[in-house]
Amino acid sequence: MKKIVGILVLLAFCASLGWGQDKLSVHWEELTAAEFRSGIQQSQGTCLLPFGILEKHGAHLPLGTDLLGARYAALHAAEEEYAIVFPEYYFGQIFEAKHEPGTIAYSTHLQLQLLQETTDEMARNGCKKIIIVNGHGGNENLLPFFAQTELEKAHDYVVYVLPLVDAPPGGPPKKTTLDMHGGEQETSKMLIVRPDLVHMDRARSESGADQARLQLPDELYTAIWWYARFPNHYSGDGSFGTTERGKFEMDAWKNAVVKAIRAVKADQTSLRLQNEFFEQAKHPLDTRP
Repeated sequence: MKKIVGILVLLAFCASLGWGQDKLSVHWEELTAAEFRSGIQQSQGTCLLPFGILEKHGAHLPLGTDLLGARYAALHAAEEEYAIVFPEYYFGQIFEAKHEPGTIAYSTHLQLQLLQETTDEMARNGCKKIIIVNGHGGNENLLPFFAQTELEKAHDYVVYVLPLVDAPPGGPPKKTTLDMHGGEQETSKMLIVRPDLVHMDRARSESGADQARLQLPDELYTAIWWYARFPNHYSGDGSFGTTERGKFEMDAWKNAVVKAIRAVKADQTSLRLQNEFFEQAKHPLDTRP
């Protein structure tokens, strides 16, 4: 009897240390309901929403390049600093590529409504700290705007936006200067993320040169600027991509997500200030100057 009690005590001690337990997946869709509950506790309610798009990336990269890259960075970061990663999300802004095959461009109101309902549902399931990890340049204006609209009405959670991450100086030298879409940098990343989907032999089958078809001051914006410069939806020369550069870029991205997760877990101020703001917004005339 004493031996059985001793074994039970040892098992309980091991369980308290996490020994003998299966490691929780960081993939939202892979967790069971019970595991999800444990994942929310382990992550301190911190969840990642990698945000990509479906669009052409030259003739040599997959349509889901931005989606695949953002998920790769998020998943590898969450393995290092635990967080739950939401499934594939590609409902962003990509009107400028509607002329290319494979592009999925949702209406503006649906983009915002779906993102709002997605974060609301994530929060209802315990994700009180949501980090949107952006992987697409066309979302760089959409996502800060969405985050700002979170002040329209009260929420019991906080949305954080991690914009596109630039690798720090150093690393393998780049060989090209024009490199905005599907070029050396993104090709290098895909050689790490999904090398099986990269077709280097097609990288020069289309031109990624700047056509410079608009003669306007730099400070003057018009929506057709991208098509005017890069009608093939390709900027740069992906044939210069390398795995060495790709590893450097993806490590930097992953490390930036890890840093964000840790900062968000430690953040005890944003939600408090958010609640304070909404309370004062009910009675603006009572707000002290």
